[in-house]
Amino acid sequence: MRAGRERWLLKLYVAGPGVSSMRARQNLERFCQIHVPGIYRIEVIDLLSQPELAREHEIVAVPTVVREEPVPIRKAVGDFSTVERTPAIFLHY
Repeated sequence: MRAGRERWLLKLYVAGPGVSSMRARQNLERFCQIHVPGIYRIEVIDLLSQPELAREHEIVAVPTVVREEPVPIRKAVGDFSTVERTPAIFLHY
C-alpha cells in the first residue's frame, strides 16, 4: 500500500444512528489512524435522512464506505470489524 501524503476523503453511508452505524464509524476511524494517520476526513451520510444521496455512488447496502480521494474511487461494505483483513479502500492505491 502506498499512502503518500495526499488527503483522503472517505464517505461512510449509514442508515440512522444505530449500533451498526456507530461500529462502522469507529472501526473505519481505527483503520484510518493505522493506514493514513492525520491525512483523512470521514464524512458520515445518513441515508434515512438523505436517501437521494445513495444514487451518487449507487449504494445498495449499508454501511458502505466510498474512498473518493485519492483516486481511483474504491468501495467497501460492512462494519470493518475484521481486523485481520484490511478494507479494500486501503488496498491497490
